[in-house]
Amino acid sequence: MRTTPPSFDGVLDAALQIAGVAVRTPLIESPALNERLGGRVLMKAETFQRVGAFKFRGAYNRISRLSEDERQRGVVAFSSGNHAQGVAAAAALIGTPSVIVMPSDSPRVKVEGVLGFGGEVRMYDRWTESREEIGAALALERGCVLVPPFDDPFVIEGQGTVGLELLEQADAPVDQLLCGASGGGLIAGINLVMAERSPDTRVMVVEPEAFDDTARSLQAGERIGHPVGAPSICDALMSPMPGELTFPINRRLAGAMTVSDAEVAEAMRFAFSQLKLVVEPGGAVSLAALLAGKAETRGLTTAIVLSGGNVDPGLFASIIEGRFPH
Repeated sequence: MRTTPPSFDGVLDAALQIAGVAVRTPLIESPALNERLGGRVLMKAETFQRVGAFKFRGAYNRISRLSEDERQRGVVAFSSGNHAQGVAAAAALIGTPSVIVMPSDSPRVKVEGVLGFGGEVRMYDRWTESREEIGAALALERGCVLVPPFDDPFVIEGQGTVGLELLEQADAPVDQLLCGASGGGLIAGINLVMAERSPDTRVMVVEPEAFDDTARSLQAGERIGHPVGAPSICDALMSPMPGELTFPINRRLAGAMTVSDAEVAEAMRFAFSQLKLVVEPGGAVSLAALLAGKAETRGLTTAIVLSGGNVDPGLFASIIEGRFPH
């Protein structure tokens, strides 16, 4: 286990490690969106990444560093879907077996993705069982290496390459950046980059209304969870608490905001009709915040991350056709 904390130098190293394997995703701009919001919006389209989400970056950065002995024993991970697919895909690329602990209510498309990459799936009940305990037990039982979804330095640094690429692709200074968060690995990696390369950029987190643990933790000054309540369509952003490694980094965040399922659904419809993109609920939260007017955009250059595109076909159809929310 690595004991040194995640760092900007680690992000630079991760960029070299994943080069030629991970996709250098496009930074896109929509004249219609710019006109609507009165400023420029630069969208990092991680929907085009391997497995359809940014999670492949961190998973490959971690798994590609396994020793030969560790590769023989394999890896275990726990995830609602995108990290699961990222781990399974990365494991397949380097020839190591993977077992993934997934909630029983995971979108079928994400479960099928893991199986398609040759991963083994172990289902659990997210409301009554602990995925961390199950994952740890499997790792002990099988001698596997545990690859956490966010609380791992290599994973955080791999996700940080999203921010590194974004700044390299942007043709103007970025005034603010909005990004969704579950355990906070992606936005922590981005914060490492912004602190070094663009310290004047205001980085803000966007969360589902019922899963605002990062916002609550920032206000409290320590890691706290959110009340157990109704589920969200944003299955990728339903972590109960910020990570131990991610939260200290994310304390530099300049703000936090929440979005409703209805606002997320509207953003998904906009992405489909105007951008011609399929964006999953958790991947659309930053766009939802902008469309709902929750961040000032007039006269500013705003960057957002469209973090994934793995959405259940039935849910997607109901949203696009206006049948959701009821």
